[in-house]
Amino acid sequence: MSEPSLPSPTPTPDTEEFWQRAKQQKLVLQRCRDCHQYTFPPRPTCTVCGSNQREWVKASGRGKVYTFVITHQPVHPGLQGKTPWNIVVVELEEGVHVISNIVQCALQDIQIGLPVEAVFEDVTSEITLPKFRVAAQGRSA
Repeated sequence: MSEPSLPSPTPTPDTEEFWQRAKQQKLVLQRCRDCHQYTFPPRPTCTVCGSNQREWVKASGRGKVYTFVITHQPVHPGLQGKTPWNIVVVELEEGVHVISNIVQCALQDIQIGLPVEAVFEDVTSEITLPKFRVAAQGRSA
């Protein structure tokens, strides 16, 4: 019997482009063609002006930890034996907030304001998740 895993995202018509680009190791965001506001997660209309004129643009992939939590209890069978586990909200340079995890970083080193950059993790043959690591300028040489 295989080990339980965390559920994978299910692409929808609104998010399919995001997941296709993540598979190519590219982080993209929707931007409104009318008011130029970035939106995440992807949705059919702009949250600012209501326009349905959306475009996909490459994100910088850089941001800062806005907030985070360290969970010590496995809240899902797929986390059994993998705790403690971090969940972070990253504020990208474009102004949107992305919920993810920080990798390649000791839990005690995660802090609000920590500069991070996107990396990608293949979780299935179809799904690649954007995750974050400490940005190059924040890492010791």
